[in-house]
Amino acid sequence: QVELVESGGGMVQAGGSLRLSCTGSGGSFSRYAIGWFRQAPGREREVVAVISDGGAGTYYADSVKGRANISRDNAKNTVHLQLDYLKPEDTALYYCAASGRYYRPTQRSSFDYWGHGTQVTISS
Repeated sequence: QVELVESGGGMVQAGGSLRLSCTGSGGSFSRYAIGWFRQAPGREREVVAVISDGGAGTYYADSVKGRANISRDNAKNTVHLQLDYLKPEDTALYYCAASGRYYRPTQRSSFDYWGHGTQVTISS
């Protein structure tokens, strides 16, 4: 079992950048693929980016491709999500999640552990 805590959210103007962090504890963090999801009010939770346990495999949703970079430091039990050229439509609650069952999953049901989220608000 692993516990996840997100940080780094906030309010920025459109065109700006944020670096979100996901820190794990209580388990073998390096054994888990980590995904970032987001949920805007009235919308389904959607995948943003995923990184495999060792960091070699990554996935980006089309909505953030070219504007996002996911990375991990297993020595620090941390995964980062860098978001650049932010848009108002990026406004959402961002969650990180861990999957011990798959290499680089993208479905919500493939993730076993979730953090509580960090709010990202982009003003126009």
